[in-house]
Amino acid sequence: MALIRQWLARLRPVEFLLLGYVAIVTVPVILRASRYPGCWWLLAAHVLIVLLVVLASRPDLGPAGRAIRELYPMILLVGLYSGLDVLNGGGAAAVHDATVQRWELALFGSQISRTWWQTHPSIFWSTVLHGAYLSYYLILTLPALWFALHRRWLGLRQFVFTVMAAFFVCYLFFVFFPVAGPYYAFPRPTGPFVETITARLVYGALASGSSYGAAFPSSHVAATLAAAVAAWRGSRRIGLILAVPTILLTIAVVYCQMHYGVDALAGLAVGVVVAWVAGRVTGSNGNGPGEVPSPQHSEAALVTG
Repeated sequence: MALIRQWLARLRPVEFLLLGYVAIVTVPVILRASRYPGCWWLLAAHVLIVLLVVLASRPDLGPAGRAIRELYPMILLVGLYSGLDVLNGGGAAAVHDATVQRWELALFGSQISRTWWQTHPSIFWSTVLHGAYLSYYLILTLPALWFALHRRWLGLRQFVFTVMAAFFVCYLFFVFFPVAGPYYAFPRPTGPFVETITARLVYGALASGSSYGAAFPSSHVAATLAAAVAAWRGSRRIGLILAVPTILLTIAVVYCQMHYGVDALAGLAVGVVVAWVAGRVTGSNGNGPGEVPSPQHSEAALVTG
């Protein structure tokens, strides 16, 4: 028991978050394995994640190991997202699009994700907003790299925790309330609207890495909003830079028919709540608008972390 208490004392908030998510999702993984045999591979992956957390929390990590520990939770997101498709049977699971479409109709008076681009087609806005949709990957990675390169370790840890929390809230919806979204539910846009360079890049990315049932709430919106807020807490300059692409992305997911309008609103709600809760859990990194690193953001913070 003493060893377990010592190990738990070394865990960071994001590692508790990761272990909690794995524990919750392991239940449906086991229950659905008889229908979707690929779930057994997910179970093995969950065991490996637990082992990775144990290894990453060892007190005798070298400099490289300590640096990897700062970022490995976000790297795991790629695999965890792909696992959602396995957990939902690669499109075989029942989805709740009819329910969300009723909410959409009640709130907007139409299926706005289907009608918006049709009633207001624009090559310019298609180019801009599909580009904003792609900025999702930069919004999630560049602040983390910036914090790491500038040795802003507490800011980095707060950023990683906030982004991970936003994703995990969305992922739990995807597991227990899967919604395919308008990308699957409606005929896809055609013509010049999707012939722009950015649109082609988006559709190429979706064809190679989309998970079925991962529409409500929009993790694109939730994670980018949470990331922008967390980045702003660590660096006012980075946060302000992310403000415009975050706003454009929120519009893009609906205009480009990737998410229902309700998905985007729910994503905003998740992002706001998670950012507020994460701020309470991790606290401020102590840097003001001038972005002057405090002594805690020195290499010593990484060594003792």
